[in-house]
Amino acid sequence: MRHLLITLACVGLLNHRDARAQSMPASMRGVWQTVQVTTGGPSPRTIAIPEPRPNLTIITAKHYSQVHLDSAGPRAVVSDAAKATAEELRSAWGPFSGEAGTYEVGTNMITTHPVVARNPVAMAPGAFTTYAIRLQGDTLWLTQQRTHRGPVTHPLMIKLVRVE
Repeated sequence: MRHLLITLACVGLLNHRDARAQSMPASMRGVWQTVQVTTGGPSPRTIAIPEPRPNLTIITAKHYSQVHLDSAGPRAVVSDAAKATAEELRSAWGPFSGEAGTYEVGTNMITTHPVVARNPVAMAPGAFTTYAIRLQGDTLWLTQQRTHRGPVTHPLMIKLVRVE
């Protein structure tokens, strides 16, 4: 469940274009790791991501990339993909997710526009997710606000720390 939440949290950020949209402030550029995800709704939960944290988010002046492993345990090792069963392939490769694209920053908001993603739905024309952003030192919080489907009813809050 915790890995599914990380996947959902990382799948995009809103089509909020305005005259103030700009590239990421230099203070947010770098390499980050998700350390905590908090779910919203009637039964909110906070999930701490233990070391080693199998995820990285890289933010440059105009692009982002994020990869993460969504598995609570070790993945299967597939020595010969041509002979592996569907279950072995799902166990080895299913928990891996990634996405990269461009983004825009507005006033305390970020909008991502995926160019490539493991999930084809994330790459659909017009797909996005908007997050409110808060940066304090080397800690960044992203809180879901909207997707291309509308406002997020039970937003996730993702806490990341700078690793480089």
